[in-house]
Amino acid sequence: MSIRSAANAAKTAPGRLWAAVVVLMFAPPLTDDQADPSRHREGPASDRGDVPGWVMITVMTAIVVLALIIVFKDAVLSAVGNAFDKIVNYKD
Repeated sequence: MSIRSAANAAKTAPGRLWAAVVVLMFAPPLTDDQADPSRHREGPASDRGDVPGWVMITVMTAIVVLALIIVFKDAVLSAVGNAFDKIVNYKD
């Protein structure tokens, strides 16, 4: 897929949806310090991390991916099949 066809695909409603999902999936969540700099913590407590937050993000991402696969099953299967066909039948 060329950049131009990807840009044209992004103009359609499903294309915009996929673009939004990709952006949300790869955008790192804000840390507490980024969200509210006035709450800056110092010392060992700031290294603790946010395990429940990451678990929630991972579960929500899995739910979104499953929902999209269920709704767009035919399109996903077609896209994956086409990709594998291009790889298998690749010639210089």
